[in-house]
Amino acid sequence: MVDQEQELQNLISQGEHLHQDFKYFVQDSRKIARSLCAFANTDGGRLLIGVKDNGAIVGVKTDEEFYMIEAAAEIYSKPPVTFVSKIWKIAGKSVLEINIPESTKKPHFVINQDGTRESFIRIDDENIIAPSVITKIWIKQNQKKDRLMRYSGAEEILFDYLELNQHITVSAFKKLAKLSEKSCVEIISNLVVFNILQYEFEQGEFRFIEKSE
Repeated sequence: MVDQEQELQNLISQGEHLHQDFKYFVQDSRKIARSLCAFANTDGGRLLIGVKDNGAIVGVKTDEEFYMIEAAAEIYSKPPVTFVSKIWKIAGKSVLEINIPESTKKPHFVINQDGTRESFIRIDDENIIAPSVITKIWIKQNQKKDRLMRYSGAEEILFDYLELNQHITVSAFKKLAKLSEKSCVEIISNLVVFNILQYEFEQGEFRFIEKSE
Protein backbone atom coordinates (compact mmCIF):
# COMPACT_ATOMS: atom_id res chain seq x y z
CA MET A 1 0.00 0.00 0.00
CA VAL A 2 1.42 3.39 -1.05
CA ASP A 3 1.59 5.81 1.89
CA GLN A 4 0.36 9.39 1.62
CA GLU A 5 3.83 10.90 1.26
CA GLN A 6 4.74 8.57 -1.59
CA GLU A 7 1.39 9.20 -3.28
CA LEU A 8 1.95 12.96 -3.22
CA GLN A 9 5.54 12.57 -4.39
CA ASN A 10 4.28 10.50 -7.31
CA LEU A 11 2.01 13.36 -8.33
CA ILE A 12 4.79 15.93 -7.94
CA SER A 13 7.23 13.80 -9.95
CA GLN A 14 4.98 14.28 -12.99
CA GLY A 15 5.91 17.96 -12.98
CA GLU A 16 3.67 20.69 -14.36
CA HIS A 17 1.70 19.66 -17.42
CA LEU A 18 -1.66 20.05 -19.13
CA HIS A 19 -3.55 18.78 -16.08
CA GLN A 20 -1.29 19.88 -13.22
CA ASP A 21 0.11 23.16 -11.89
CA PHE A 22 2.25 23.95 -8.83
CA LYS A 23 1.80 27.06 -6.70
CA TYR A 24 4.21 28.13 -3.96
CA PHE A 25 1.30 30.00 -2.35
CA VAL A 26 -1.72 32.06 -3.45
CA GLN A 27 -0.93 35.75 -3.41
CA ASP A 28 -3.72 37.08 -5.61
CA SER A 29 -7.17 35.53 -6.07
CA ARG A 30 -7.58 37.12 -9.49
CA LYS A 31 -4.36 35.55 -10.73
CA ILE A 32 -5.26 32.10 -9.41
CA ALA A 33 -8.65 32.48 -11.11
CA ARG A 34 -6.74 32.25 -14.41
CA SER A 35 -5.62 28.73 -13.53
CA LEU A 36 -9.06 27.71 -12.34
CA CYS A 37 -10.75 29.01 -15.49
CA ALA A 38 -8.09 27.56 -17.78
CA PHE A 39 -8.54 24.08 -16.31
CA ALA A 40 -12.34 24.37 -16.35
CA ASN A 41 -12.29 25.58 -19.96
CA THR A 42 -9.99 22.80 -21.12
CA ASP A 43 -9.83 19.23 -19.79
CA GLY A 44 -9.84 19.86 -16.06
CA GLY A 45 -6.79 19.72 -13.84
CA ARG A 46 -5.16 19.86 -10.45
CA LEU A 47 -3.45 22.62 -8.47
CA LEU A 48 -0.94 21.65 -5.79
CA ILE A 49 -0.50 24.64 -3.49
CA GLY A 50 2.51 24.62 -1.22
CA VAL A 51 4.79 23.16 -3.90
CA LYS A 52 7.55 25.12 -5.68
CA ASP A 53 8.09 24.98 -9.44
CA ASN A 54 11.01 22.61 -8.84
CA GLY A 55 8.76 20.20 -6.93
CA ALA A 56 10.01 21.09 -3.44
CA ILE A 57 7.29 20.88 -0.77
CA VAL A 58 7.18 24.07 1.31
CA GLY A 59 3.67 23.82 2.73
CA VAL A 60 1.00 26.45 3.27
CA LYS A 61 -1.61 27.55 5.78
CA THR A 62 -4.48 25.66 4.20
CA ASP A 63 -7.32 27.74 5.68
CA GLU A 64 -5.92 30.97 4.24
CA GLU A 65 -5.17 29.40 0.86
CA PHE A 66 -8.62 27.81 0.67
CA TYR A 67 -10.24 31.21 1.29
CA MET A 68 -8.22 32.70 -1.59
CA ILE A 69 -9.17 29.83 -3.88
CA GLU A 70 -12.83 30.15 -2.93
CA ALA A 71 -12.74 33.86 -3.78
CA ALA A 72 -11.03 33.10 -7.09
CA ALA A 73 -13.65 30.49 -7.99
CA GLU A 74 -16.76 32.34 -6.86
CA ILE A 75 -16.00 36.07 -7.10
CA TYR A 76 -13.41 36.46 -9.85
CA SER A 77 -14.61 33.67 -12.17
CA LYS A 78 -17.81 34.02 -14.20
CA PRO A 79 -19.62 31.73 -14.20
CA PRO A 80 -18.18 30.36 -10.92
CA VAL A 81 -15.77 27.43 -11.19
CA THR A 82 -16.52 24.18 -9.37
CA PHE A 83 -13.66 22.55 -7.47
CA VAL A 84 -12.94 19.85 -4.88
CA SER A 85 -10.18 20.25 -2.29
CA LYS A 86 -7.93 17.85 -0.41
CA ILE A 87 -5.23 18.45 2.21
CA TRP A 88 -2.00 16.46 2.24
CA LYS A 89 -0.03 16.32 5.50
CA ILE A 90 3.62 15.56 4.85
CA ALA A 91 6.40 15.86 7.46
CA GLY A 92 4.59 18.59 9.34
CA LYS A 93 3.77 20.53 6.16
CA SER A 94 0.38 20.92 4.48
CA VAL A 95 -0.19 20.88 0.73
CA LEU A 96 -3.59 21.95 -0.57
CA GLU A 97 -4.78 20.06 -3.64
CA ILE A 98 -7.50 21.70 -5.73
CA ASN A 99 -9.18 19.56 -8.39
CA ILE A 100 -11.11 21.34 -11.13
CA PRO A 101 -13.26 19.22 -13.44
CA GLU A 102 -13.78 20.11 -17.08
CA SER A 103 -16.78 22.42 -17.13
CA THR A 104 -20.09 22.01 -18.93
CA LYS A 105 -20.59 25.79 -18.67
CA LYS A 106 -17.72 27.02 -20.86
CA PRO A 107 -16.42 29.61 -21.30
CA HIS A 108 -15.43 30.76 -17.81
CA PHE A 109 -14.04 34.28 -17.66
CA VAL A 110 -11.71 35.98 -15.19
CA ILE A 111 -13.01 39.36 -14.01
CA ASN A 112 -10.16 41.87 -14.14
CA GLN A 113 -9.76 44.80 -11.78
CA ASP A 114 -11.06 47.22 -14.42
CA GLY A 115 -14.17 45.11 -14.98
CA THR A 116 -13.05 43.61 -18.30
CA ARG A 117 -13.24 39.84 -18.82
CA GLU A 118 -10.72 37.36 -20.18
CA SER A 119 -11.06 33.64 -20.77
CA PHE A 120 -8.12 31.26 -20.54
CA ILE A 121 -7.26 27.90 -22.05
CA ARG A 122 -4.67 25.41 -20.79
CA ILE A 123 -1.94 24.64 -23.33
CA ASP A 124 0.72 22.18 -22.11
CA ASP A 125 1.81 23.71 -18.77
CA GLU A 126 0.65 27.27 -19.46
CA ASN A 127 -2.54 29.29 -19.15
CA ILE A 128 -3.10 31.14 -22.43
CA ILE A 129 -5.63 33.91 -23.09
CA ALA A 130 -8.30 32.36 -25.31
CA PRO A 131 -9.10 34.46 -28.40
CA SER A 132 -12.69 35.19 -29.40
CA VAL A 133 -12.80 32.29 -31.86
CA ILE A 134 -12.03 29.78 -29.10
CA THR A 135 -14.64 31.22 -26.73
CA LYS A 136 -17.15 31.20 -29.59
CA ILE A 137 -16.43 27.49 -30.15
CA TRP A 138 -17.06 26.76 -26.46
CA ILE A 139 -20.33 28.68 -26.50
CA LYS A 140 -21.60 26.82 -29.58
CA GLN A 141 -20.52 23.43 -28.24
CA ASN A 142 -22.58 24.03 -25.10
CA GLN A 143 -25.70 25.21 -26.89
CA LYS A 144 -28.25 22.43 -26.84
CA LYS A 145 -29.89 22.94 -30.20
CA ASP A 146 -29.54 21.46 -33.64
CA ARG A 147 -27.56 23.43 -36.16
CA LEU A 148 -27.43 23.46 -39.91
CA MET A 149 -24.18 24.06 -41.76
CA ARG A 150 -24.55 26.14 -44.88
CA TYR A 151 -21.56 26.75 -47.12
CA SER A 152 -20.94 30.04 -48.88
CA GLY A 153 -18.19 31.42 -51.06
CA ALA A 154 -16.14 32.19 -47.96
CA GLU A 155 -15.94 28.53 -46.94
CA GLU A 156 -14.87 27.61 -50.46
CA ILE A 157 -12.07 30.17 -50.25
CA LEU A 158 -10.98 28.66 -46.94
CA PHE A 159 -10.95 25.07 -48.23
CA ASP A 160 -9.13 26.08 -51.42
CA TYR A 161 -6.47 27.69 -49.23
CA LEU A 162 -6.15 24.58 -47.05
CA GLU A 163 -5.60 22.40 -50.13
CA LEU A 164 -2.33 24.26 -50.65
CA ASN A 165 -1.44 25.13 -47.04
CA GLN A 166 -1.31 23.13 -43.81
CA HIS A 167 -3.23 25.60 -41.67
CA ILE A 168 -5.02 28.93 -41.55
CA THR A 169 -5.48 31.58 -38.85
CA VAL A 170 -8.40 33.94 -38.30
CA SER A 171 -6.28 36.91 -39.40
CA ALA A 172 -5.15 35.11 -42.57
CA PHE A 173 -8.73 34.13 -43.41
CA LYS A 174 -9.85 37.72 -42.81
CA LYS A 175 -7.37 39.03 -45.39
CA LEU A 176 -8.06 36.23 -47.83
CA ALA A 177 -11.87 36.42 -47.76
CA LYS A 178 -12.03 40.20 -47.18
CA LEU A 179 -14.51 39.73 -44.34
CA SER A 180 -14.83 41.25 -40.87
CA GLU A 181 -13.15 39.43 -38.00
CA LYS A 182 -16.59 38.73 -36.51
CA SER A 183 -17.69 36.97 -39.71
CA CYS A 184 -14.45 34.95 -39.86
CA VAL A 185 -14.84 33.88 -36.24
CA GLU A 186 -18.42 32.80 -36.94
CA ILE A 187 -17.44 30.70 -39.97
CA ILE A 188 -14.38 29.05 -38.43
CA SER A 189 -16.14 28.29 -35.13
CA ASN A 190 -18.99 26.63 -37.05
CA LEU A 191 -16.53 24.45 -38.94
CA VAL A 192 -14.87 23.37 -35.69
CA VAL A 193 -18.20 22.59 -34.01
CA PHE A 194 -19.19 20.48 -37.01
CA ASN A 195 -15.86 18.57 -36.74
CA ILE A 196 -14.66 19.80 -40.12
CA LEU A 197 -11.77 21.79 -38.68
CA GLN A 198 -9.76 21.44 -35.50
CA TYR A 199 -7.43 23.89 -33.79
CA GLU A 200 -3.85 23.71 -32.62
CA PHE A 201 -1.59 26.16 -30.82
CA GLU A 202 1.76 26.58 -32.52
CA GLN A 203 4.36 29.35 -32.44
CA GLY A 204 2.20 31.50 -30.20
CA GLU A 205 -0.97 31.43 -32.30
CA PHE A 206 -4.11 29.37 -32.79
CA ARG A 207 -4.16 27.68 -36.18
CA PHE A 208 -6.96 25.76 -37.82
CA ILE A 209 -6.43 22.59 -39.82
CA GLU A 210 -8.73 20.09 -41.45
CA LYS A 211 -10.00 17.49 -39.01
CA SER A 212 -8.08 14.24 -39.27
CA GLU A 213 -10.09 11.08 -39.82
